[in-house]
Amino acid sequence: MLRYAAASCQLDQPNPENRGQIARNTNRMLEMIDMAVEGNSPFADVKLLAFPEFGHAAPIYLTAKSLLRSLTVPIPNEHTELYEKKAQELDVYIQTATFLEEDAKWPGKVFNTTCLIGPEGILLKYRKVNPWIPWEVHTSPHDLDGYEEELFPVAKTPIGNIGVAICYDWIFPEPLRQLAANGAEILIRVSAYMDPWGATPPMDWWTVVNRCRAIENTAYVVAANQAASLQNYPPFSWPGGSMVVDYDGRIVAQADPGPGEKIVVGAIDISALRHERSRRQGHLPLAHLRSEAYPMYGDPFFPGGLRTEDVDHTTEMNKAAIDHAKRRLDERNARD
Repeated sequence: MLRYAAASCQLDQPNPENRGQIARNTNRMLEMIDMAVEGNSPFADVKLLAFPEFGHAAPIYLTAKSLLRSLTVPIPNEHTELYEKKAQELDVYIQTATFLEEDAKWPGKVFNTTCLIGPEGILLKYRKVNPWIPWEVHTSPHDLDGYEEELFPVAKTPIGNIGVAICYDWIFPEPLRQLAANGAEILIRVSAYMDPWGATPPMDWWTVVNRCRAIENTAYVVAANQAASLQNYPPFSWPGGSMVVDYDGRIVAQADPGPGEKIVVGAIDISALRHERSRRQGHLPLAHLRSEAYPMYGDPFFPGGLRTEDVDHTTEMNKAAIDHAKRRLDERNARD
């Protein structure tokens, strides 16, 4: 199973306002999995499927306590159980849309979380390390004093080594570089990147970043973007443009930009990727990385360890943390 197809699935569904409405979205994604696998069966074996950020629920409330009252769920849950059954039924791997996750180990905190689910069950759980601040009031695991789980887990599967990062994580090269260093061959982007930073000029960040991360890490990119209309997910509109990119940055397949449900399918060849990583001497950035040349990484900017206190996480807290980081940068530049 080293040559197969990946399906990048984008959504346009009403945003749930409470936990009871999440099942509607889950059921639709299960239907889309069937469509992708069965509809493409004459052409390719679809073995990997990815869905966008906020497919189960978006943070329509601007404090963590409000989200915990209305939209958060633990993991595993009744939705992940349905994905497990579907993965077993079809022998596929599903990168879920994100959940607003609550965890009894971290009371009062909300994580923005996606799961990789295969026939074996839940293979990894990734919590967004770089929330889209100031608006997102999710907790980054980086910010928790005493957090000991792997920040960038990679699942070794029969269809290749798979890692994932969520939306704004991809504006930073470091999360994807760390996933590649941890062995990832396929980098999945579970995203809700809104207009105007979409797949069309003059600010086609979505396409540029996805292609660049593939080149930087000699890895496939499977990127699923939210495609909800302004009516469904205000106050933003969402451009879609979901895509599959190969390890040289070539776009294998891409959905036309614009709102609306779409499924785009592209070929993955892990055997070719492994050959290139083994054979190449040039254009293999991870093997050429002079990591010790960058002392800035030993000097933290955004403050960590600030989210252990039992207080509500608000946008105002995010703004204060950003100002703190900006002062650190100014101080560092003044020293230099």
